[in-house]
Amino acid sequence: MTKAIRTGAISFMNVALLWGTVTVMPLFAQDSAHTHQAAPAQLVQDVRKATRKFLDVNNAGPAGYGPAFGCVTGPDHGAMGIHYVNGDLVKDGKIEKEYPEALIYEPVGSARRLVGVEYIVDAATWLANNDNVPPSLDGQDFQFVASPNRFGLDPFFELHVWAWRDNPQGAFVDWNNAVTCELLQVPEL
Repeated sequence: MTKAIRTGAISFMNVALLWGTVTVMPLFAQDSAHTHQAAPAQLVQDVRKATRKFLDVNNAGPAGYGPAFGCVTGPDHGAMGIHYVNGDLVKDGKIEKEYPEALIYEPVGSARRLVGVEYIVDAATWLANNDNVPPSLDGQDFQFVASPNRFGLDPFFELHVWAWRDNPQGAFVDWNNAVTCELLQVPEL
């Protein structure tokens, strides 16, 4: 009889240990997930450094940037915001991390909040000058946008970097669900 009691006690202890592990371990995993968040990609950090002065939208104009296209919203989700484009940078056919072709601002009433940047280059110019190899920046491949497109532009390559607003889909995805055009305040005429 003592052998049966001992076997029963061991079985009970195994079940109790297993139950304790199953119920307690997820709590540790959940806690560590909140305390060890990954640092932003190096490209995001570099863009922040290069564009910090444009947190104040009043610095965009003197640097050659101006609003274009209104506030761009996604076809079924998210938005980009208002693109402040530097035409000279778009036309130069180069991609330089320190000089994005467009600054992206989210409207907050009549104010503007910098949320990201867009690198833009004419496809024909880039391909002619780079052995038909599409552009990439720090390992991030650019997206090709064919013509006709909603902007009325010739075919181009583009890369968004959400340096100043986290994007739930990723730092380099076109549309950002955390950006909205709904707070745009249009002056009355």
